[in-house]
Amino acid sequence: MKNDTNIKSSKMVSAFLEKNNLHKKEFAQMIGVTLSYVYNLIDDNIPFSTRSITLERIATVMDINPEDFIEYQIPSDAVAFSENLLLLKDLIKHNKLSTLDFLKIFERKKRLELVDILRGAKPIQIDFLELKKIADTLNMNDNELFLLWKSRMIEYLKEGGFNIEKNKKLIEAMFKCASNAVSSLD
Repeated sequence: MKNDTNIKSSKMVSAFLEKNNLHKKEFAQMIGVTLSYVYNLIDDNIPFSTRSITLERIATVMDINPEDFIEYQIPSDAVAFSENLLLLKDLIKHNKLSTLDFLKIFERKKRLELVDILRGAKPIQIDFLELKKIADTLNMNDNELFLLWKSRMIEYLKEGGFNIEKNKKLIEAMFKCASNAVSSLD
């Protein structure tokens, strides 16, 4: 006998794929699973996934909350809050892009990493040139890109135990030098 909650989640995913004309193989790559796994997800005769990571990735691509899946259990390890992530999500919306549209702009092998960044499981890149690819997609000017990178770098240094206040002069010099270097990239 079929479980109604399995049908609902399976049908949600199936309807999303159909509505967006998204091939199952492409979806599988975005969420980091095999093609056969996607077929299992949309088969209402098979219990829907309960893996938090997979459900979070699916929800991210679908622009919904993971809690929309009845099978989702909120993980005990909370995701760290990041102003930079909120900024990135706001920029995607500001550019009138769905998460799926945003992901499709990038090469296939990059999409899973971006899904994990958008769901808060991975931090935004520190690598300036990688971040520039995202910024270009979101129509950020060079100054906005530099401020995002600088903010992310400060976040990274703090996470590593670096005392920003005690090393203020060093930080200022580092960012001044970085700003000059970035200006020469154009």
